Amino acid sequence: MTTDRTAPVLYLVIPCYNEEAVLPETTKRLTEKLHAMIRAGQIDRESRILYVDDGSRDQTWALISEYSAAIPYVDGVKLAHNRGHQNALLAGLMTAMPLCDCAISMDADLQDDIDAVDRFVEKYMEGCDVVYGVRNKRDKDTFFKRTTAEGYYKFLRLLGVDIVFNHADYRLMSRRALEGLSEYKEVNLFLRGIVPLIGFRSDYVYYDRGERFAGESKYPLKKMIALALDGITSFSVKPLKLISNLGILISILSVFGLLYALISHLLGVTVAGWTAIVASIWLLGGLQMLCLGVVGTYIGKIYSEVKQRPRYLIETHLKESATPKADKAE
Repeated sequence: MTTDRTAPVLYLVIPCYNEEAVLPETTKRLTEKLHAMIRAGQIDRESRILYVDDGSRDQTWALISEYSAAIPYVDGVKLAHNRGHQNALLAGLMTAMPLCDCAISMDADLQDDIDAVDRFVEKYMEGCDVVYGVRNKRDKDTFFKRTTAEGYYKFLRLLGVDIVFNHADYRLMSRRALEGLSEYKEVNLFLRGIVPLIGFRSDYVYYDRGERFAGESKYPLKKMIALALDGITSFSVKPLKLISNLGILISILSVFGLLYALISHLLGVTVAGWTAIVASIWLLGGLQMLCLGVVGTYIGKIYSEVKQRPRYLIETHLKESATPKADKAE
């Protein structure tokens, strides 16, 4: 399919939190990639790498500032304090939105295949507004991580969440798609679930995910679980419906239990029943606490949303004087 799109101004948006170990190599590879694509006429020479420092406590921001001063392709944004990966990513995308034709979000650890950027841009030139980077396989993951990750995607789909299987946050979005994303105001961010809701024409690029180049993962098990819960509770009310169904089922079973006890009493059957009573009390108590926890999670999210606090605050934008892009034919 042919479109009237010209070589786009591309921004590579990269959230960073304590990434001093990997930034030198990341900057080197991405700069080489941009330079090669500009020479080939694939992207405009105004294309940039936009690092977003999410309140790092090491030398990440010092390195970003140094690279920005020395390399024309590098720009940087510093958040006022740590707001988490999803908010940092959103901050970068919203900063890039008026300056670019399209933006690709990726991690700083070089696990995302940089060579896939060319295919992202090709899909954009064919008319796609959103291009999802999808992993070919998970053979480098541990059995636990592979099983839980794939099970999580399947569980989200079971709950009715529109999510791309084996897709994280490696994706291209056109400026039109970014403007659509800016209309979503929720504080509890789960971009993997929000982006498919935007619509517009989309496609997929399949790639092999590599090992982390250096440093430690910024998504330990605790953060992975928190992100998973955000995805479930931000995009589906089925857990609340399951609680209702569970309550109905237990009520029906309780009626049968009452009938059994009444019949046993009338027939004069002596039933000790101590174990059954204690077990049922503990079971019902545990279920009640679980249900209250699920309901509390939703109430907590409502509490966060109604306060309408800002999702992030930008302290510094190194090249804030960059000229916003004029509207172009899509």
